[in-house]
Amino acid sequence: MRCLKDLEKEDEMAKVCIPLATGFEDIEAITLIDVIRRGGIEVVTAGVGAEIIESAHNVKVIADTTIDKIDANDFDLVVLPGGLPGATNLAKSEEVKNLLRAMDEKDKYVGAICAAPIALKEAGVLKDKYTAYPGWESNIRKEGYISDQKVVEDKNVLTSKGPATAICFGLEIVKKFAGEETYNQLKAGLLADFC
Repeated sequence: MRCLKDLEKEDEMAKVCIPLATGFEDIEAITLIDVIRRGGIEVVTAGVGAEIIESAHNVKVIADTTIDKIDANDFDLVVLPGGLPGATNLAKSEEVKNLLRAMDEKDKYVGAICAAPIALKEAGVLKDKYTAYPGWESNIRKEGYISDQKVVEDKNVLTSKGPATAICFGLEIVKKFAGEETYNQLKAGLLADFC
């Protein structure tokens, strides 16, 4: 029998952290933020090294907070946008790697798109199967790389290929944390038949 605390937890909105490092891929970051929020999930952006972060295409974004203020206990998922040098900047950040490890130790979800699975590898949380930007697997790990899927889930790790799959990735996150009905409504509303 479930206790009242469990029932209350079910009603809580899921919470996702999206770290942003200098050189992040604009389409991936903004699309993930947008799609996940449309799905009714709280998203907190966290700047790595600063609060104002410049994208790969020179767009400046004001993050909600900074990575040093993020606690794994407060989130259900940490998902990393790709882009260069954004992905490698995430992979070099000890704060990002420590956050990913803390999430993994708590059996919480971590995710990455495009080149960003390199940060999952560097943190030691990448599982057996994953996807990434085609060709980038040689920088991550050729074993377990799946080239023919837009989104790959392996245990608590979610990965996706790149800018064009960002909507599909966001929708899969919505399905996982907000349910099938919300996913179907949002997918239809976004005209995302390709996902």
